Amino acid sequence: MYCKKIINFASITVTEFFNYICRMRLFLPILIICLSVNTNASAQPAVNLDNVWTLQHCVQYAINHNISIKQDSLTARLAKYTLQQTRFSQLPTLSANGSFGRSFGRSINPATNQFVDASYNSFVPTVNGNLLLFGWLQVRNTIERNRYSLEASLADLDQLKDDISLNVANSFLTALLTQEQINISRKQVGLSQAQLDQTKAFAEAGRLPELNVAQLESQLATDSANLINSIANYNAAILDLKALLNLDFSVPFSIRVPDVQPGAEMMVSNLQPEEVYEKAQMHFSSVKGSKLRVSAAEKGVAAAKGILYPQLSLGYQLGTNWASNYENITYTPNGYQQTGITDSIGGRVYPVYGPGIKTTTSPIPFNKQFNNNFREGLFLNMSIPLFNSWQSQYAVRQARINLAQQQLAEYNTELTLKQNVYKAHNSALNSIQKYNAAKRADEAAKRALDFARKRYDLGLTSTVDLLVTENSEFAAASNLVSAKYDLIFKLKVIDYYLGKELKL
Repeated sequence: MYCKKIINFASITVTEFFNYICRMRLFLPILIICLSVNTNASAQPAVNLDNVWTLQHCVQYAINHNISIKQDSLTARLAKYTLQQTRFSQLPTLSANGSFGRSFGRSINPATNQFVDASYNSFVPTVNGNLLLFGWLQVRNTIERNRYSLEASLADLDQLKDDISLNVANSFLTALLTQEQINISRKQVGLSQAQLDQTKAFAEAGRLPELNVAQLESQLATDSANLINSIANYNAAILDLKALLNLDFSVPFSIRVPDVQPGAEMMVSNLQPEEVYEKAQMHFSSVKGSKLRVSAAEKGVAAAKGILYPQLSLGYQLGTNWASNYENITYTPNGYQQTGITDSIGGRVYPVYGPGIKTTTSPIPFNKQFNNNFREGLFLNMSIPLFNSWQSQYAVRQARINLAQQQLAEYNTELTLKQNVYKAHNSALNSIQKYNAAKRADEAAKRALDFARKRYDLGLTSTVDLLVTENSEFAAASNLVSAKYDLIFKLKVIDYYLGKELKL
């Protein structure tokens, strides 16, 4: 039976659920649970001091752990390595090569440089070096381009850190707003409970009808629902802040409530938006990065033009060789041998003798061949580009288009910054007026509620009128809190453009 009732509860609306609570007199246990949850949430910072986070702490943690900042840090590191690589390109290149093989048939012996018709093994090692002497400043312009690109990447990283800091401040203030709304809702629940207790006493004494009690019970249920919604909004704001910080959701987390009240910062109305823009333009990293990219694009055009002109370089080569059929030949006397005959007059034959030569061969050792065949050379090379399918010409055109794009991007960055500054200044002025109006409305609502309660105690006003006045005061208090934190954030945005530290 009870299970059936619980299943039915899952299908009813919130309003029906709280009306049921009022009829069954269950609002008091629910109220106690809500208050205990909120009390634990507000008391946690005092118990868990190590997990209390200030705005400065949140900003610093986000800078160290935010995923987007880590990604931009890697981009800046790549730009740094690219710059180092182009700087090292000014150094000479040096390479060592070696080939070992076996030749068959007729070929040129690398040791004797003669044609041989035999099979043999060979080994030819070489060392080659090259140094660019003059390339129309192509390498130097490339280095400057990459240096500007690195500085632009670092400027983008700084800008991202500032943007993340502003987002953290917004999430932090949102969490503060929801926490104050919890306090307002809890106070409203307490007042409704006290009013209900007093009305019950009057009804039992016969001074008020039971209808007044039912109306106040309904109001208490509504206030309890507002309290639950405020707690849910606070938990959601904390989760959003943790996500922005890249903090594990399971880590205990609570924020320290600073004593923030709009004060001297409201004098922003004395600042002209053009003054704020001029200061922002001087220190804003996005503007600095766009200017650096224009400089990098200019150097890119100069580097591309250098490809169109001749290149002068100095080359060096060192080498030797070895062949397995390269041998020493030794000739030694070996007596006399008949080399022919002579037919003299009279038909007599006389033999002809000559000295005999003994030929011996021996392979030349590996190290001796290396020493004997050692060679080196120094060369001055001139490379003149004649035609390479228009690739160099189109590289120059692409570099010029990139320069034009970066110039437009620089103008767009400055224009966007100016628009944002003017919007932020106008929003801050509107927030000041909204806050002042909400403050006056809250004061008037408090006075009206005080008069209404006194008249209700004397029986001069109805319960409905009292509830209307209480709801108006609750709405005015909530609007005041929202207007206050909205104003604080808008003032922090102005500080962001002025280059001030974001702190509470």
